[in-house]
Amino acid sequence: MFERITEHVERLGLRHSVRFLGYVPADDLVGLYNAASAFVYPSLYEGFGLPPLEAMACGCPVVTSNVSSLPEVVGQAAILVDPVDVEQLATALEVVVTDTARADEMRLRGLEQASLFSWQRCARETLDCYYRVLRAS
Repeated sequence: MFERITEHVERLGLRHSVRFLGYVPADDLVGLYNAASAFVYPSLYEGFGLPPLEAMACGCPVVTSNVSSLPEVVGQAAILVDPVDVEQLATALEVVVTDTARADEMRLRGLEQASLFSWQRCARETLDCYYRVLRAS
C-alpha cells in the first residue's frame, strides 16, 4: 500500500512537506519525537505500545488507537481514535496541531503518564511474578 500513499501525497502537492523515513535508528528517535508536532499511531493491534510511550516521554502529543493495549498505556494523556476512522483521525490531528493549549496539556500529561513506566519497574514486577509462581508450586 506504500505506493498508493506516496501517489496520494504527490497528487495533493505535499511531496516537499511529507517525508517517509522508513526505519529510524533508536539514536535518532528522541530528536524526531522532540521535533514533532504530534505522534500519530493508528495501530490495529499492539502487544504493549512502546512507540506512543516513547513519544510521550519526549513531550510529544500522541494520537493513537482506542483498541488493544494502547488505551491502558497512554491513559488520559493522548487522544484516542478508532484506527480505521479517517475522519476521527484527521479531527484529532487537527486539534493537536491547531489548539496549542490542548497540545501543551497533552505534553504535560504525556510526561506524567510515561513516568509511570520504567525498565526497572518492569524487571521488578516480572521478578515478583516469578517468585509468586515459584511459591505457589
